[in-house]
Amino acid sequence: MKKHCIDLRQTGQFSSFFLDYIEGKDALRPFYSHLPKLESFRDAIAAKSFSSQAREVLVESLLRQYEGMELSPKAQSNLESLDAANTFTVTTGHQLNLFTGPLYFIYKIVSTIKLASALKEAYPEYNFVPVYWMASEDHDFDEINYFKLDGKKFQWTSQQTGAVGDFDLDQGFKDFLKTVPFAHEVFKKAYSSSGKLSEAVRKYVDGLFGEEGLVIIDGNDSALKAQFSKVMLEDLFVHSPFVEATVKTEALESLGYSGQIFPREINFFYLDKGVRERIEQHGDRYVVLNTELSFSSEEIKDKIRTNPEQFSPNVVLRPLYQEMILPNLAYLGGPAEVVYWLQLKGVFDHFQVPFPVLLPRNFALVLSGEMQRKIEKMGWGPADLFQNFKVWAREFVEANAKLDISLEKERIEIVEIFDKKGEEAADLEKSLMNSFEAAKIRSLKILDQMSRKLRKAEERRQYIQLERVSAIEDYLKPGGSPQERVVNMMQFYLANPNFIHDLMEVFDPLDFRMMVLEE
Repeated sequence: MKKHCIDLRQTGQFSSFFLDYIEGKDALRPFYSHLPKLESFRDAIAAKSFSSQAREVLVESLLRQYEGMELSPKAQSNLESLDAANTFTVTTGHQLNLFTGPLYFIYKIVSTIKLASALKEAYPEYNFVPVYWMASEDHDFDEINYFKLDGKKFQWTSQQTGAVGDFDLDQGFKDFLKTVPFAHEVFKKAYSSSGKLSEAVRKYVDGLFGEEGLVIIDGNDSALKAQFSKVMLEDLFVHSPFVEATVKTEALESLGYSGQIFPREINFFYLDKGVRERIEQHGDRYVVLNTELSFSSEEIKDKIRTNPEQFSPNVVLRPLYQEMILPNLAYLGGPAEVVYWLQLKGVFDHFQVPFPVLLPRNFALVLSGEMQRKIEKMGWGPADLFQNFKVWAREFVEANAKLDISLEKERIEIVEIFDKKGEEAADLEKSLMNSFEAAKIRSLKILDQMSRKLRKAEERRQYIQLERVSAIEDYLKPGGSPQERVVNMMQFYLANPNFIHDLMEVFDPLDFRMMVLEE
């Protein structure tokens, strides 16, 4: 792949909040611990304390989660190395999208693997394991039950509820699978050999990235959650995470930044088969919303002690949970993810958990050979791909029109005529000034109508060029959203089995620019 890099501000796709963070704006320094750069990892390593007991629980849980699967030698070695005090993780997380969902799912993982490699080169005395955190407890099925390929939406419908990782791959799913016979074998094998969605996602992610040493973790694990019980108790009974997150959120808002997440007094869901519902305190009872379940204080304390896996952290506490059960140094996420972590610095400080290095995943736009040829015909460079296409079309039509379609000269003349004659008429009868003003407005509206008709006529005459640009825009921004947030990786992977390897060659997680990639 050939790579061209564009400054993120030039793309018009990112919030000022996110850009200010990656550019190191001083006002945001109180909201994180380390600048997002390679040199920060020396301090991050020194700050991260992770007990041998926690490492033992982690390795045992991972081995149990991988039971029945054959790992690649590199993934097996990485997993086992987590027992060692000089091994650390770098992590990304994502929902359990069907067939990986949009491209950025892949970009997150590639960025994380590349970061682990860069860290090993910079700090050879340590080991760095890339980790994918499966969001198996998420319950927003509508966000993950489809993927888009070549402009078509492929969707699995199901009446199942609760955490999506526990969804059964039932007959309804098998029927859906028949609608995608073109799917790559790695997906067919993963889905057909699995009973639950989380199992299938683990298998296809391992099939795509296991050879690169990626380790996959499912936080929905009793042994891992037992280590989080102190936070569970404090959140339910003291509400300190709510207080700390609110303080940081209000501080950010005072600087003009909008919060991305909204802390609650209780930041846990109750998790069971078919159920993931918020817990609220109603008087002296702890109620599970939309169910008949409720607990006294002693009952819920006992539940935390005996069944910690039934407590699922929301977005406020999931990052803290991750950092408490992994020897983690960095989290790589999308723009919204990176900035919502800044709301959580106070929560980390309160529980005395080191705040990781926050890095954005890589951003990319992939161009097929056919699309490159269309762009070349336009005479555009990489930066032109992020321009406002509506503005371009308007200016192009005007610049290539046979006559002035804006009718600006005529507008000026009409204004001059009616203003002059209106003033003259006012000497005769003052009310005539208003009549001339009204006539001027009517005349200008007629000119506007004529201008629009002239523009449409010119657009018909320049149809071929405008259609070419429309096709380019649809490719770059399908449905109005960036390619990486819509298009599924199979659009490129089916034609190029080396697609992921090619991304590995060009991605750089420490280069915060948009990549335009030519296949």
